[in-house]
Amino acid sequence: MARPVLRTPLCHLLGIEYPVISAGMGPVGGGARAVALAELTAAVSNAGGLGVIGGAGFSPDRLREEIAKVRSMTDRPFGVDLLLPSNFLGGAASGEIPRDPRDLIPDSSKAGMRKIAGDLGIEWKPIEQVSNPMANRRQGGGMSDDQMEVVIEERVPVFAAGLGTPAPWLDRLHANGTKVLSLVGNTKNAKRVAAAGVDVVVAQGTEAGGHTGRVATMALIPQVVDAISPTPVVAAGGIADGRGLAAALALGAIGVWCGTAFLVADEANQPDTQKQRILAATDEDTRITKLYSGKTMRNITNPLIEAWEAANIPAMPMGLQGALTGDLLNSVRAAGRDDLMMNAAGQISGLLTKSRPAAEILNDMVAQAADILARRLPAIVTAIPG
Repeated sequence: MARPVLRTPLCHLLGIEYPVISAGMGPVGGGARAVALAELTAAVSNAGGLGVIGGAGFSPDRLREEIAKVRSMTDRPFGVDLLLPSNFLGGAASGEIPRDPRDLIPDSSKAGMRKIAGDLGIEWKPIEQVSNPMANRRQGGGMSDDQMEVVIEERVPVFAAGLGTPAPWLDRLHANGTKVLSLVGNTKNAKRVAAAGVDVVVAQGTEAGGHTGRVATMALIPQVVDAISPTPVVAAGGIADGRGLAAALALGAIGVWCGTAFLVADEANQPDTQKQRILAATDEDTRITKLYSGKTMRNITNPLIEAWEAANIPAMPMGLQGALTGDLLNSVRAAGRDDLMMNAAGQISGLLTKSRPAAEILNDMVAQAADILARRLPAIVTAIPG
C-alpha cells in the first residue's frame, strides 16, 4: 500500500515528511533516565516525523552522547528540547547556595514532607548527600547554559525551548541553520517569543502532560494563530491520533507536537509501571501539580500527589523543589513504590490502550488524518464558500 501524503509548510521548514513532532520528554521515575532517548527520537524521525531528545535531565556530556547516538541511527532531522526557565532557583539564583540546599527549606515544609511519608506508610530515608543545584551551572548562568553550548556546538537541526524564551541564543542557533521552536501556554508568551524571532511557536493546551498552562487547546490555538501571524503555529495538548491532527490543522496550526501518544511507544525508555498506568488511565485520571518540579505539571494522579495537594505545602522555585521533595522521593524509591513517582501524561491517556512501535503510532495518525481530510469530511459535509 502506498504511503499516505500529508504535507504542510512545517514539512518544508523542518525537512520532514509528515507534520508530526514527538515532544521532548524529560526524566521519569525520579531518576536520570529520559523517555525520549535516542531510540524513540530516531524512530519518529525515521518514520517521517521529527523526533526530539528531551535533554533537560542530562549533563552536557550525556546530552552530547545522546545526540551522537541519534545521528548513528538516522540521517533525518531531529531536535533537542531543553528548559530555559526565567526563575530557576527563584531569588536564590543570585546569591550563595549552601552546600546542602535543604538548608533553604522551611522547617515547617520539611515536617510536612515527613508527615506525608508517615501517612502513606513509607519509612523515612533521607538522602545522605544532596547535590548543590548550582554545582553544574556556570557563574551567573541559567539552568541550561552549558547544555545550550552543546546544542550549538553539535549544530542540532532543531532546538525546542520547553520553558522560557530562547531569545538569548537565537542568533547563534540561526547562524548554524538550526530551526527554533518555543513552547507556550498562552497568547502573551506566544507574542513574546514570536517577536524574539523563533521559527515556530508550539501552543500547548492545558490537556497536555508534563509542564503545562491553564488554557485549553481548542481555545488556545486559534487565538495564538491570530495573534502572531505570519509566525507559524504547531498545536500541542490532547492530540494522539489523526482526528486530533486534522482538528489542529483546521484550527490554523501547521502541525502537531505529541507527547503522551509516544510515551507508550515500545521505544520509550520509561519503567513499565509508568507505561501501564497511562494505558490503564481514563480521561479523568490526571492532575496538575507542582510536586515534582515546582512548576505546574500534569501527571497520572497518585496518593502522593493527592497528599501533597491536601497538605498545602508551598512549592519551591524550580531547581529548589528537588531539595524539598528529595528525601521524600528517596524514601518512596527505597520502599519500591514506583506508583508514586512522577508519571507525566496528558488527558488523552484515556484514548491509549496498547504499547506499539513509534512508527506505527505515527503512521496510523497520519493515515487517519489524511483519510478524514480527503474522504470523510467531503463525504459528510457540504461546504461552498459564499
